[in-house]
Amino acid sequence: MVLAACSSTAAQQSSENDTSTLNHIKIAQPCGDKPNCVSTLDARQDFQLAPFTLTEKGEKYWKAVKRVATLLPGARMVEDKPDYIRIECTSRVFKFVDDFEVQRDGNQLIVRSASRVGYYDFGVNRDRADQFRELLKAQGYLQ
Repeated sequence: MVLAACSSTAAQQSSENDTSTLNHIKIAQPCGDKPNCVSTLDARQDFQLAPFTLTEKGEKYWKAVKRVATLLPGARMVEDKPDYIRIECTSRVFKFVDDFEVQRDGNQLIVRSASRVGYYDFGVNRDRADQFRELLKAQGYLQ
């Protein structure tokens, strides 16, 4: 599958100094108004991802869950904290770089996938999040 995507700077949006009502949540920014982002924190239908609920195995093997994210096409880990990762996903053809973020919050994963540039992503970020979900389920890490 060729991933041609684009949007906002999640690296800036998820900076160490970011604050929100969920102070322990590093992924503090919801998606903007451009249709090139999806998130478990966004309540708007076009931007919302269904919850990612870890199984007991997923909770126990968090490092393995993080490694699964690196299996996404074009993925490169750029930030790895105890409960948070940021992956840059580069599309094969146009070399667009998107940000894929995952944070553990108890038995829930907060997931956000956003293009850095452009307006519309042709569903690439949702597809990426769905692929991550399926990979986690296949390993028994996700309900």
